[in-house]
Amino acid sequence: MDLVRLQTIFDNASFAILLVTALVYWVGAAFPRVPYLAMLGTTGMAIANLCIAALLGARWLEAGYFPLSNLYESLFFLTWGITAVHLIAENMSGSRLVGVATAPVAMGITAFAALTLPKDMQASAPLVPALKSNWLMMHVSVMMLSYSTLMVGSLLAIAFLVVTRGQNIELRGSSVGTGAYRDRTYQLRREGELVVPASTFSTAPAELNGSATAVLDAPTATTAIPLSPQRLSLADTLDNISYRIIGLGFPLLTIGIIAGGVWANEAWGSYWSWDPKETWALITWLVFAAYLHSRITKGWQGRRPALLAAGGFVVVWVCYLGVNLLGKGLHSYGWFL
Repeated sequence: MDLVRLQTIFDNASFAILLVTALVYWVGAAFPRVPYLAMLGTTGMAIANLCIAALLGARWLEAGYFPLSNLYESLFFLTWGITAVHLIAENMSGSRLVGVATAPVAMGITAFAALTLPKDMQASAPLVPALKSNWLMMHVSVMMLSYSTLMVGSLLAIAFLVVTRGQNIELRGSSVGTGAYRDRTYQLRREGELVVPASTFSTAPAELNGSATAVLDAPTATTAIPLSPQRLSLADTLDNISYRIIGLGFPLLTIGIIAGGVWANEAWGSYWSWDPKETWALITWLVFAAYLHSRITKGWQGRRPALLAAGGFVVVWVCYLGVNLLGKGLHSYGWFL
């Protein structure tokens, strides 16, 4: 069997597995008492990750260079990164609901790459001279991994907003945690006004690793939709894991931008040219720097940083794909031929 045929099998298999996995995660969220669904979802993401890795490996053997030279390859590398970071986040959180947010996105990206892109954009092609450099692997792979990590962190922040129904839940306590059970205080606020008095949640050995199990005091106000202790405990976990994942992606983005500057100086004689891709990479860096600054220095937790991370999800997509769709720049040849 030739490598081209093998690639077709792997990209179609990746899409099919991720489609089934996304359905498993959503059914598991709707019917949490059904056994084995959580394990099936995790297994599906792991198998999809291995299929995509095999696809990229086959492309590497066929073309003779690291498979990140066109849109098809970069989309699959992005999906591989999302599935890998998903497995990390799922293990950190102890909650299989992470896949409810990440699996559909991974499936959608794979569907776009395998089923929508024309065949000529999927085929391997000789590298243009500027891409014939070891920096192709060093810069582009780190940037793509940072995009994957930041996307997963942002998706968990969006999931936090969904779980809390957009209410302004103020989380009191350490964002990182110490591995021990923590006392957390949750408050529902609207436009700075206390809506539901602060309710302290006691901690106990729980189903969530490193996060508190909430025991909710009966609310005394009815102006806000009450949230169950389970929702608040899940929201606490999503907020915490989102912060950790974004904290992992931000250094990768920083390293990728620095490596890109060195490669730009080697290829074009300038470290920074204010190319659209460079400009949006800087905007992405500033958005997530503001997120981490608000968490670390300002002590923000809950709704406000989640909204900032949700905006960062859009900014990452503009930086990765939108710039090439809206205009041309020095980076365009690397994605659309």
